Amino acid sequence: MTIHKREYGSSLSQSLIVTALLLSTTLITACTSEPEETTPNADSNVTTEEVAEQTEKVEGQSVTVRSEVKKKVDETSFMLDNDGEDILVINTSGEPFALPTEDDTAIQVTGKVQDLVLVDIERDYDLDLDPEIYAEYETKPALLANSLALAPDPGEITQNPEKFYDLAIAVEGEVEEILDGTSFTLDEEQLFGATDLLVINTPVTEALDGEKVTVTGKLRKFVLAEFEQDYDLTWDLDVKNKLEAEYTDKPVFVADSLYPTAQ
Repeated sequence: MTIHKREYGSSLSQSLIVTALLLSTTLITACTSEPEETTPNADSNVTTEEVAEQTEKVEGQSVTVRSEVKKKVDETSFMLDNDGEDILVINTSGEPFALPTEDDTAIQVTGKVQDLVLVDIERDYDLDLDPEIYAEYETKPALLANSLALAPDPGEITQNPEKFYDLAIAVEGEVEEILDGTSFTLDEEQLFGATDLLVINTPVTEALDGEKVTVTGKLRKFVLAEFEQDYDLTWDLDVKNKLEAEYTDKPVFVADSLYPTAQ
């Protein structure tokens, strides 16, 4: 009997060890699995024409586009303007997004492109959409947005920064002046009286000089002491003095990503 007890105890211990190892493996796999892409990047950045007119190139992929809003469809969806066929965007992020009130302010949308099958969209994203409204879009390409941001030009921001403070925005422009390895300005050449936009907190190389880029992040008023405390900046004394003299209490764009603008 004693021998049998020992064998049973040994077998039970082995079973528990195997179970623990399997659970550990499952947890590690779950923690290390790649999340669905929800932020824009260089690979996903495309034009509205590619989405609307060359859909087969991007179907099923996560893409990022930038355009003005053509019209509102309902509280969940809107049409993005395109020279050819406009693009239906459905907000699947779970967060409300206020469309810009000005007609000429663009937005940036990141999401997956797929043909619209209403019952599938409602099921997959827990949405309740009016079939009569969406009947004309059925089986046509739609952009299922998991990330949306206002996309003003640099001059729109510097001319009227109060509209954009502390909002998630995406800005497109040409690199005008590189100040150091983490800071540069975006050129403003569209609006009379507007100034260039200072961008900080993102790696900068000389190769970007004169290039057209898109940066995402938030706008803040420039206070040198706060910025030095909040961000890992590399400014030397000359750059600090220049920025403090020219930008104190003025709008500065704090970037969290930078990538080439889609051509």
